[in-house]
Amino acid sequence: MKTKKIILLTGSVRSGKSGFALKLADKIGGKIAFLATCAPKDKEMKERIKLHKKSRPKTWQTVEAYKDLAAAIKKTKLKADVIIIDCMTLYVSNLMALNKNAKTIINDVSKIMETIIKNNLSAIIVTNEVGWGIVPANKLARNFRDMAGKVNQLMAKQSDEVYIMISGIPLKLK
Repeated sequence: MKTKKIILLTGSVRSGKSGFALKLADKIGGKIAFLATCAPKDKEMKERIKLHKKSRPKTWQTVEAYKDLAAAIKKTKLKADVIIIDCMTLYVSNLMALNKNAKTIINDVSKIMETIIKNNLSAIIVTNEVGWGIVPANKLARNFRDMAGKVNQLMAKQSDEVYIMISGIPLKLK
């Protein structure tokens, strides 16, 4: 097992982040847990989740963590050396759907990062860059874009390595 570290993977949708996360986890080795933040709310999303599950080795533990990710990390700690969180932007969306305010969301993400560090886990965190397009026309979309950017900055600051994925190619930023 290599030195524990936190790796943040960011990029646009379908840029190859999840596949790269799986490869990095295999490279780190040990017992691996996948923390899935996507709630299967419709048929199309259920199909996406099914395909994602097929791409992971059956020996990996999968934990559904839609709203209390820090608690899920604590529970997983005894069973895993490496955790993959996929994905933080969906997690932020889940919290916003529960009417959590910006301060609560930032505190929640800070708690997640503290839990990873305190429990001496290697973590690979997948997130999306959502602010490279036009300014959204509605307030909720602007709030989501802004919150995702703040969360990404917080996680990048505390990560040992940060990659951006572009067309399936990882570019190391930190």
